[in-house]
Amino acid sequence: MTAQEPTSSTTTSDQRVIKKYPNRRLYDTATSTYITLSEVKQLVMERENIVVKDAKTGDDLTRSIFLQIILEEEAGGAPMFTEAMLANIIRFYGHTMQGHMGSFIEKNVQMFTDFQAKMAEQGGVDAWAKMMQMPNPLMPAAYAEQMQKMQEQLQKQTEQMMGMFGIKR
Repeated sequence: MTAQEPTSSTTTSDQRVIKKYPNRRLYDTATSTYITLSEVKQLVMERENIVVKDAKTGDDLTRSIFLQIILEEEAGGAPMFTEAMLANIIRFYGHTMQGHMGSFIEKNVQMFTDFQAKMAEQGGVDAWAKMMQMPNPLMPAAYAEQMQKMQEQLQKQTEQMMGMFGIKR
C-alpha cells in the first residue's frame, strides 16, 4: 500500500469512492486521505453519495460499513432500536416475507424523512424538536393533522402486512 492513491473512481462520477484496505483503513479517493468511520458517518449525514469498495477485490462493502456505523451508534448510549424490535427484525430473515419487510421499513422511514423535511421547511431546523416537546392540545393544527395522516398510513400498511401473515386485529 502506498501513501498516495490514484483519485480515479471505478464507479459513476457522482459517487464518492472510499476504499477499504485489509488493515481496516478507509481511504477517501476524493480527498486522497485516510478517513475514520466517524468521518464516513459525517459524509452520510451530509447526504454524500458514497460507495465503499474493497481495495483488493473491488467488492462493494457499503452495506457492511453502514451496518458498522449503526452498530456503533446503537452501542453509544442512545439506541434507536429496542431489543424487541431487533428480535422481530431477526425473525424475518429466512421468512417468506423477508423481502417485503425491507421495503416496508424503507418506505416508512422515507415517509418519516419526507415529513421531517417538510416540517423543517415550514418551521426551521428545530421545528420537529419543538413540536415533539409541545403538549398535544397546544400542537399546531397543521402539524397535528399531518401526524394523524402519517399514523393512519403507518397503521394501514402494518395491517396490510399482518394480513399477509393471516393475522387480523
